[in-house]
Amino acid sequence: MSALLEVKGLEVAYGHIEAVKGIDLSLNEGEITSLVGANGAGKSTTLLALSGLIKKRAGSVIFDGEDLTRLPAHKIVERGVVQVAEGRAILTTMTIRENLELGAYTRRDRANVAGDLEMVFALFPRLLERVDGLAGNLSGGEQQMLAIGRALMAKPRLLLLDEPSMGLAPIIVQGIFRTLREINSKGLTIFLVEQNVRQALKIAQRGYVLENGEIALSGNGRELLDNPRVLEAYLGA
Repeated sequence: MSALLEVKGLEVAYGHIEAVKGIDLSLNEGEITSLVGANGAGKSTTLLALSGLIKKRAGSVIFDGEDLTRLPAHKIVERGVVQVAEGRAILTTMTIRENLELGAYTRRDRANVAGDLEMVFALFPRLLERVDGLAGNLSGGEQQMLAIGRALMAKPRLLLLDEPSMGLAPIIVQGIFRTLREINSKGLTIFLVEQNVRQALKIAQRGYVLENGEIALSGNGRELLDNPRVLEAYLGA
């Protein structure tokens, strides 16, 4: 399995506070990789650095052989690395259709946009039902569907997700994770940052455990679920 993304020695600091301390990550093409850990471990900071939304103090980010380390965020999106932000960040005063169409703003293959819009509606029929309604009127779960759908409209090769289960009811969370599996089954590589350790590792081919800005454990997702350290620290066993 070839690595689509290689991260080496990534460091991020907020002033004198080291948030990410020289971590190495490798994401295989076509797989789901989960980055899990407690609140404040540096998970979201890692994603923001990969997306070019915050400055890296050190390290490199190589995507499909190209160095993205110093590229601005909009250029990283153009390369096919697209993030679904924590808290969803949808545009509440615009319609669902407008939000989705905005996701495709960097694309040059305009002839294919309509087909991808149909694909999003097939994944999330609820969005089609309310397509001309304001995004701000959607429930939390529906807003998460919209945020994922908007990211898919950018035609990503790597989808980054930051805490997609945050604030959602368990039954909605299960549906979101089922959809992520379905998206991945079509070949899309996914990097999932998540506090819901059980769900995140259950669907991941590979996982990393981040503690205090450092990689504490890594391995097969199912193996990590059975790891005594993970069971005790994150699963209450």
